[in-house]
Amino acid sequence: MATRIAVIDPDRERALMIVDSLREAGDYDIHVFGDETGIARKLASIDPDIVLIDLASPSRDMLEQVALASGALERPVAMFVDHSDEGMIRAAIEAGVSAYIVDGLHKDRIKPILETAIARFHNFARLRAELEATKSALAERKLLERAKGLLMKAKGIPEDEAYALMRRTAMDQNRKIVEIAQSIVTAAEIMG
Repeated sequence: MATRIAVIDPDRERALMIVDSLREAGDYDIHVFGDETGIARKLASIDPDIVLIDLASPSRDMLEQVALASGALERPVAMFVDHSDEGMIRAAIEAGVSAYIVDGLHKDRIKPILETAIARFHNFARLRAELEATKSALAERKLLERAKGLLMKAKGIPEDEAYALMRRTAMDQNRKIVEIAQSIVTAAEIMG
């Protein structure tokens, strides 16, 4: 199945140049939008794999609208602009744009920029997943520690016995130890 690319460009000639470059570079299913009006609905209708945006001078509102509408956290977004400033670059990065290219729309550069945007997007997606996994592990660890503390206090047992009791209970009930810990904490809150 061909990669679906949405091209957002109000300048018809530049949009055609992007399309020609993409067609020369590979087998893509390309959809061009010349007007940002209703862009969220338009993008949702084709659910693109990648979004390429070419704007002479984007406003912050338009940047946020397009980035949010294109699902910058769900797919790579490359933005070509003619003029920019530090604030606009920062806003683009915060909005999740994978590649922000100032005065860089040249036919021979589109494919490498597209590949860079995809690689960068996947790198950030991996980092986001790792961060979420780390946060989840930390939350589980805190929950286990709290449940151990409650058992130690309630039963007057040392830490290793409290952990062994939770582990044994989890195995006996065919549940995860974190589920047992959550039950202990919930019961303590109800009884508390």
